[in-house]
Amino acid sequence: MARARAEHFALGAFNLDNQETLRAVAQAAANKNAPVLVEVSQGEVEALGLDNVRDMVDNYKQQLKVEIYINLDHSPSVAAAIAGIEAGFEFIHIDISQARKNATTEEIITETKQIVNYASLTGALVESEPHYFGGSSNLHTEKIDYEEIRKTFSTPEGARAFVDATGIDTFAAAIGNLHGKYPVPKKLDIELLKQIREAVDCNISLHGGSGTPGHYFVDAVKVGVTKVNINSDMRVAYRRTLEKELDENPDEYAVVKLMDKVIASVETVVEEKIDMFNSAGRAVVD
Repeated sequence: MARARAEHFALGAFNLDNQETLRAVAQAAANKNAPVLVEVSQGEVEALGLDNVRDMVDNYKQQLKVEIYINLDHSPSVAAAIAGIEAGFEFIHIDISQARKNATTEEIITETKQIVNYASLTGALVESEPHYFGGSSNLHTEKIDYEEIRKTFSTPEGARAFVDATGIDTFAAAIGNLHGKYPVPKKLDIELLKQIREAVDCNISLHGGSGTPGHYFVDAVKVGVTKVNINSDMRVAYRRTLEKELDENPDEYAVVKLMDKVIASVETVVEEKIDMFNSAGRAVVD
């Protein structure tokens, strides 16, 4: 993350649904010689298992010679975040505000600090925020109500107070980004981002990167964002390509034989994001 800040690039944090998605991200990283994060949230943890994710990522890291790390995304509790630290994940995002929308600021700070302290066990970097992000990692049909979204925007003062109170390594900023893919492009407040960058010394991440015009990412990276989360764009490419493959191959029941184009479609999405994040050619591989 220090390299990303110094060299003005961001690591893409790409969600995993399964091994095929991991293959797509790892292959894209190899093709672009880019450092990447892969991440799993609670649903994916329950489906895949923390240790299995760690082992699969390590295998692809060795086989493809890529710089790749794991983020535990939107970890909903102290216990879940501790499990990610103990599994050896390098990045831990604890998100009390989304898991418990009625949690007080004091509760969020207290529980986040517990994870910051526990992360010293491995040196994992801890990410958090004091506010709830809207949307969900899916394909939405409703328009974006920016009057409502603005109510959840980060403020420079609030960001500084939260970072100082918790000691987190990465602040998840809300500047118009929200989870999911919508019928209209998202709009990011880059001027607000500049103010937040001046207010805090830690890393800054952007969640809800899908469906965002690329010029916003170019500008955000120049300001100093070093992590951008991508999920829905990958899921849409995966599902639409799989549906096409199933339609065109009605007699094929060996699903593995249908996956090459599916993986390639997700790989294309990841490569496009890597270019937007200015991270191509930035990998450092042992």
